[in-house]
Amino acid sequence: METIVEEQTTPFQQFKNEHDKLTSAEQGKLWATYVGNTMSVCVLSYMLNHVEDQEVKKILEHSLQLSNQFLQSLKGIFAKENYPLPVGFTNEDVNITAPRLFEDEFYLHYLKYVAKAGISLYGIAIPLVTRDDTREFFTSCINQTVNLINIVNTALLKKGLLIKPPYIPYPEAVDFVEKHSYHNGFFGRVRPLQALEITHLYDNVENNATSKAVLVGFSQAAKSNQSKAYFRRGEEIASKHYETFSGILQEEGLTSPPILDQLVTTSTSAPFSDRLMLFHKLDMYAVRIRAYGNAISMCARHDVATKYARFLVEVGNYVEDGSNLLIENGWLEQPPQAVDRNALASNRH
Repeated sequence: METIVEEQTTPFQQFKNEHDKLTSAEQGKLWATYVGNTMSVCVLSYMLNHVEDQEVKKILEHSLQLSNQFLQSLKGIFAKENYPLPVGFTNEDVNITAPRLFEDEFYLHYLKYVAKAGISLYGIAIPLVTRDDTREFFTSCINQTVNLINIVNTALLKKGLLIKPPYIPYPEAVDFVEKHSYHNGFFGRVRPLQALEITHLYDNVENNATSKAVLVGFSQAAKSNQSKAYFRRGEEIASKHYETFSGILQEEGLTSPPILDQLVTTSTSAPFSDRLMLFHKLDMYAVRIRAYGNAISMCARHDVATKYARFLVEVGNYVEDGSNLLIENGWLEQPPQAVDRNALASNRH
């Protein structure tokens, strides 16, 4: 007698919900992904027009291909829902023939910087989205972005351009914290940094080094004095945060990533619109808020946690001021939002 083997299906395969409307989480994350990748297409297209290293060029081409691929998928989802396509950024926001603003090496550091932001965006989306198509889309996005960051790190290591996170000794045995002085940072005996604290300090030093170089370039190239002043202020913030976090590591004899300002050329011609550059820094500093929040959650030393908390406020104020600058110029595209019931009530006849 023939044995019939039933095909095993997962709950995910059994339950199809592609006819559900997009939730607020799906709308928000899809919108942010679309706008962010239209910006990436502009930036990467410009970089590809000014690259000599063939390995770096291939990585930039792969990155641009990913952004275009993501945008095509998003257009399909939006079209299926008759959802208005965000404006994002277009050819009007980039001048690919403008002189080179960054050296080839910087492109690798930059790709790592923005890939981290992408992983954060897609990683937060995955547990919140419920429709099959959006879940599959964000899963694909994060997998391909993780692959990209691995390619970039491999290239940086191969070229000797990556300062690895510090080495610390292996513990001799498992141990447990016995004293409340474990949290000390201002008074009494201060313990050495533990591995997770070092991890986030290193990450934030690396982020601020890349961010500072971007801001140096943008402050040189921006057209309006308002934008120039905003970027110079951001440069000062990034410099202060870099010096603070790297100083904490250096006090304990631990290495940290170097400054990258030398990879910015002397060009003062704008490759991007002020709108794109302002949005870019607004977006990346918003990611910085999340990074500092994550760092605080892993930090048990009061002195280090206090610095993160203080810097969080500073970055938050900077982001708000940048948002106001975009609004004043009519440049801030509005994300999807809930119904304003009070406005509806006041307009009722």
